[in-house]
Amino acid sequence: MKLDQFLKWNNLVSSGGEAKNIINSGAVKVNGYVEKRRGRKLVKGDKVMFLKIELIFE
Repeated sequence: MKLDQFLKWNNLVSSGGEAKNIINSGAVKVNGYVEKRRGRKLVKGDKVMFLKIELIFE
């Protein structure tokens, strides 16, 4: 699953456009590092952090 889809799937954003803007702004971290690629493929165990919410991709 791609990062932008993951944010939408978990109801952290309301649209793909919103996900794109949030990711491009540097507000999303994957495994502790700022991730600006909205198409980044997540693998099992990746930790996604946004607005002090940490989710683990499974």
